[in-house]
Parts: sequence; C-alpha cells; structure tokens
Amino acid sequence: MREPDIRREDLETWAGYLLDHSLGGITSEDRVMIKGERVAWPLMEILERRVIEAGGIPDVYLIPPNNERGRVWSAAMARWGTPKQAERIPEWHRKRYESMTKYVEVLGAEDPESFMGLTAEQAQRLAAADKPFSTLRLSKPWVITLYPTPAAAAMEGMDFEEYTQFIVRASTSDPRELRRAEEAIAPVFDQGREIVIETEHPSDGRELRLTMDLSSSRAVLSYGLRNFPDGEVFTSPDARSVEGEIFVDLPVNYGGNDIQGIYLKFDGGRIVSYSAETGAEHLVAIIETDDGSHRLGEVALGMNPGLDRVLKHPLFVEKVGGTLHIAIGASYEECYVEDPSSEEGKARIHELEELGILNRSAQHVDIVTDFRSGGCGRSVMIDGIQLIPRNRVWVREG
Repeated sequence: MREPDIRREDLETWAGYLLDHSLGGITSEDRVMIKGERVAWPLMEILERRVIEAGGIPDVYLIPPNNERGRVWSAAMARWGTPKQAERIPEWHRKRYESMTKYVEVLGAEDPESFMGLTAEQAQRLAAADKPFSTLRLSKPWVITLYPTPAAAAMEGMDFEEYTQFIVRASTSDPRELRRAEEAIAPVFDQGREIVIETEHPSDGRELRLTMDLSSSRAVLSYGLRNFPDGEVFTSPDARSVEGEIFVDLPVNYGGNDIQGIYLKFDGGRIVSYSAETGAEHLVAIIETDDGSHRLGEVALGMNPGLDRVLKHPLFVEKVGGTLHIAIGASYEECYVEDPSSEEGKARIHELEELGILNRSAQHVDIVTDFRSGGCGRSVMIDGIQLIPRNRVWVREG
C-alpha cells in the first residue's frame, strides 16, 4: 500500500497535540489505549513512544481492516455470525476498556469495502454490541484523529498527495487559536432556551423550521479536546422537544457509504419521516437501530475557518466554519453536567435520562447543513438572537 509522505517533525507535532493538549498530558498513573489500523502505524508508533517517555503504559490496539473503528466485532461476525454469537463478548474485552485511563483513536481505513455492504440489521447488530464500550470510552478522557490513506483520498475524490497535505496541515495547526471565537458564542447557548433552525428544501423551495429546547443543557467548547482537528460549539437538546423539519445538504460518509440530501421530520421529539437523495438505505440502518436513534443527541456550530474545503468524513465536515450539524442518536452527558463522573453529576444524569431529556442510543451520527453562500441553511436563532457565519466563523449578528 502506498504510504503518505509525512515529515517526522509533523508526526511529532501531531502526537504532541493529541497527548498534551487533547488529553491534558500523560502521567505514570495513565494506561493509554492507542487504537487504529496498521495503516496508521507511523503516527501510532510515535504516540506509543511518547506515552512510555512520559511514564505511562501504552495499550496498543491494532484492529483488522474489516472492523470499522475497532468495534467489538468486525464485519465478519455481522455477515456470518448469529445474534447469540454476537452476544458472547469476551470478558477480557470489557476489562481492557475498564482498565484504560485515557484513549486515542487514530482513524484511517486501509480497505473500507471490507466493512461495507452490510444489511441494516447486520449494521445495527454491530452498533448494539459495541454500545457498552463506546459508553466506557466516552466516560474517560478521549480524542480521535484521522490519518490519511489512499482509500480515504479516493472516497473524497482527491489526489492522495493533496489529500495528505490537507489532513496534515489541519492536524498540526495550533487548536488553541479556535478558543476565542468559541468563547464569544458559547454564552448564547448557555443562556438560551430555544434554538430555531431554518433551512430550504432544494427540490421545491419550501422553508423548513426545526426547533428544540436548550434550557437543560450547557455549551461545550471543542478546540482540540476531543476531535483533532477541531472547531465547534456543541450541546445536547432536550431530546423530547425537537419539532419540525430540516434539510441537510452536505455529504457524510457512514461505514464507508455516502449519504447526502437528508430530510428529517420530527414530531414529539421523534423522527417520524425521513429520506435521503443518496444512500437512503444507509440512513434507514442508522435511524432504525434502536428507540434512541429516532431522536437527536446534539446540535452544534462548525467553527474552524481553516477547513476551506468540505470532506465527507464526519470528523472534518462537521467542523467547517459556517456549518451547523445535528446528531442522530445519543446525547453527550457533559452537555448537561460539568462532571458526569461525580456523585452529583451521576444523580443528575440519571434524572435527565429518566425524564427522557438525555437520549441513549447505540448511534451518534453527525449530519451537516451548510449555512455558507450556496448552502441550504437560511437562519439560526437562539431566543431571538440571530447567529450568522462571518469569515467562516459563527458570530452574533451585529
């Protein structure tokens, strides 16, 4: 396989941001899971060495090409296993996740076709089996990043060298520069009670209006702390409150499959009607996973002005400055309480879950609407405050 031409100093810078900025540094008490495919080894190797140099213990988890993002089971179990087999998850797998203190996932697929082509039922079975482990991961400091591969460049329709340069440039830029713009917009989310999102359906010009309650949640700034590269202000709405319609125009790649031109209609917080111009069958697989995948778990503004082109990969498309994304599926606990691991935080999370405000699901799939010139996004308002993209960054109007 052709390997990307990345300078050693760029890999060192990249790894340093992941461990020191995103994870807050490594100590002798840390056991750090470093997960990814063999194709991403040049970056993973440096992460491993730097964890050791910092006194921590690396747990390098190399995953096979037919396993999308290192889920508990690969596509082989989905294709040839039975539901009973899928339930027999080895106990050591759980202990491995429980024992880690921090987590780095290096995305980048050698052969996406090896985990593509699953039926909706098969894909849902994999997501359901992996849900307990994704919950464990999210309960600890974590960060994900994307390593350039020929397959990914082909998916984006880009020359591999050009694609590599774009990924590396974005992944070695100082993420702290995003913080000022995010801090300026965060109070609007924190103090807001209702967000109103207006989009236009391109087929008939209909104006679509989506509303949701933000009064139970808080804004979370994202400047390299969870995703790298980064750049978003996000929160989780009251999952019961989502009403209306939205059109989502930017492409997203889910499980190696493109989905674009998504229409969703909500009633009583639930998706009651939906369609996609491309990849409709894959949208079905997402939404029909479980009860929670019929609801929303996130709404966010893309705040990275340096991402000057739209990629299909969710890690990049959702960060483009001047876009808005919503997530089908699970809410984020940190959007409701500052410390979900505290006794007070756990009690509050339990209360919100019982009320149905916090949504649980095996899915969390971000889909993105473009509010820049030429996109189908028309208006975003929080309690009457108009938010607009200016120079590819969201600001208050005026």
